[in-house]
Amino acid sequence: MRTVYRGELPVVHGRFHVDSRREPWAPVPSEACAGQTNGLCGAAVPGCLFLCTGLSSGKVALTVEVHGTAPPLEDRWEDVVEASFRPLTASTAVLPCGRGALCAWALPAADHRVRYCGRGMDGGAGAGPATARDAGPVGQYLLQFWPAPPTADRVVRQTSRSAAHQHRYARALERPVPG
Repeated sequence: MRTVYRGELPVVHGRFHVDSRREPWAPVPSEACAGQTNGLCGAAVPGCLFLCTGLSSGKVALTVEVHGTAPPLEDRWEDVVEASFRPLTASTAVLPCGRGALCAWALPAADHRVRYCGRGMDGGAGAGPATARDAGPVGQYLLQFWPAPPTADRVVRQTSRSAAHQHRYARALERPVPG
């Protein structure tokens, strides 16, 4: 296991991205989550992940790990989803909204599984922008990548109201038309 980042992540509009596309703009939620079961980790756009947090604006704690095989699922995470991800270039980066890369790492252009875990997602619901900006991280998140064949996304565990809301949103979206 390799930890590629552990620290604070600035969040705007309750989201951030993981991207290997080198595109100037991230996909919108309806594009990123179209056809999915989970609404926390949108993986419908090739080479890009759209990730939701419970906090609208402020800082959250984030850890990013790369594994050789599927890591065990820890009980401490309240909300957990998985999706398939295939980088389009040799470099993958975490991108806070409207900012440059928080961290970047080499991830082979091969099929991977990503697990996105959250704890304290509902803790950011009452935090106003000024409070959240001046305070320490609100909520903890973990992204884990490992090689795996592509399979449908899934909700592994859901306990927060924030996650339930995001999942309902994703499930209500139209499936993309192949073309």
